[in-house]
Amino acid sequence: MPGIILVGTQWGDEGKGKITDILTEDMDYVVRYQGGNNAGHTVVNGEQELKLHLIPSGIFYEHVIPIIADGVVVDPKVLLSEIDTLEKEGISTEKLLVSSSAHLIMPYHRILDAAVEHNLGDNKIGTTKKGVGPAYADKISRVGIRMQDILHMKIFQQKLKDVLTTKNELLTKIYNLPPLDFNDIVEEYGTYAKRLRSYITDTPLIINQALDAGKRVLFEGAQGTLLDIDHGTYPFVTSSSPVAGGACTGAGVGPVRIKEVIGIVKAYITRVGAGPFPTEQDNETGEAMREIGVEYGTTTGRSRRCGWLDIPILRYAIAINGLTGLVMTKLDVLSKFAEIRLCTSYSFAGKSYSYFPPDQNVVHKCRPVYEMLPGWQSDISAARTMEELPQAAKDYIARISELTGLPFNIVSVGPKRKETISLKRI
Repeated sequence: MPGIILVGTQWGDEGKGKITDILTEDMDYVVRYQGGNNAGHTVVNGEQELKLHLIPSGIFYEHVIPIIADGVVVDPKVLLSEIDTLEKEGISTEKLLVSSSAHLIMPYHRILDAAVEHNLGDNKIGTTKKGVGPAYADKISRVGIRMQDILHMKIFQQKLKDVLTTKNELLTKIYNLPPLDFNDIVEEYGTYAKRLRSYITDTPLIINQALDAGKRVLFEGAQGTLLDIDHGTYPFVTSSSPVAGGACTGAGVGPVRIKEVIGIVKAYITRVGAGPFPTEQDNETGEAMREIGVEYGTTTGRSRRCGWLDIPILRYAIAINGLTGLVMTKLDVLSKFAEIRLCTSYSFAGKSYSYFPPDQNVVHKCRPVYEMLPGWQSDISAARTMEELPQAAKDYIARISELTGLPFNIVSVGPKRKETISLKRI
C-alpha cells in the first residue's frame, strides 16, 4: 500500500493534529518528516488533551509505529520531556523510532536563534527561538551533529570541539554573549544519549520495508505550504520543506511510493509572526475568529493573525503539493458570522491574480477580491453527514470545491474527534 502525505495548505495551524489522529486509526505507521519543536499540534484523545511538538500523534495507538524521520531537527531535551509526559499519562512510547540521521538542536542553536532575531529589530522574521533555523543552517553547512553521534561519544566530542570554537567566537565577539562550556554540553548530551539509545535506528529502511509489505504509512509535516523554505512567503518562512516533496526527502522514500496527498484547509486562514497576509482582518472580525477558534500558537502561545479563506493560496498549494483531496477544519468557527467572505482573486496595478503570485511586492500590496456568501449562524457540531449541515454551510464547502476543482474528503465541525463528517475513506 503506497503512502499518504498530509500537508497544510496555508501558513500552518490548519488543525493537522486532529486529522492525523483520525486517519491514524487506519494506519500502521505515522512518520513526522520535517521541522522541529518550533511547531506543535493539540490532540484531543478521549478526555485527554495533549500538546505534541516532535512525537507524531500516532503514539496514542497501540497498533501504530510512530517515527521521527531524517528531515526533523530534534531537541533531545524537548523529546525526552514529551516522552515523560506521555508515559505519565499512561501512554507507552516503546514503539517510537527516531532516525539516526536526524540532526540535533544544540544549546548554541537556541542562543543564536534568539540573538539573530533580536538584532533584526523591526525586520524580525518571527522565529520561535527554539534553535530550529540555526540547526538547519549547520546541517546545510555540513557541520551539524546527528542523533547517531551521541551514540559514540568520542565522535560527538570531536565534532562538538570542532564546531564549538566557531560558535563561541560568534557568541562572544559578535553578540557579546558568554561562551558555552564544552564539558557541560558533553555531560548534558551524554545523559540524553543513555535515555534515547533504544529509540535511535535506521528509519528509512524501516519505512521502505513497511511499504514493501503493504503497510499503510501516513507522512505528516509541521507548518504549512506558505512557510516552505522554497515555496513560501520568503523570508517569512520556516527552515525546512513542509510541502509534499519534503516528505520524500525528509523520510527517505521515493515519490512513486505516494498514493495520495491530502491538503488540510482551515475554513478561514491564520498565520503566526510577521509576513504578508492579503486577507487578514485586523479588526473585530479577526478578533472574533481568534477567540472562537482559540487561535493561539501551540508552541509559543502567540496570537494568530486571522482572515478570510484565500482561494489563490489554496490553488497554489494544490499545484505545489499535487493534492488529490482536501480536508476542511474549523468550519464551526464561522457559525457566528451572518456573512462570509471568500477571496477569489487579487487585484494589483490593474491586473487580476487568481493564483498566488511569486512577486512579493504584489503579495504585500495587492487587494483581495471577495465573493460574499450567506452565513448559517447555527451550531453545526452535531452534524455527522453533509445532509445535516445548514444549506449555507453546504454551499460554502461546494463553492470552494468548485473554485479549486478538488473534493473534500473530511469536514471537521468541532474540536472533538467525533465532531467530524467523513465523506471518503482515505
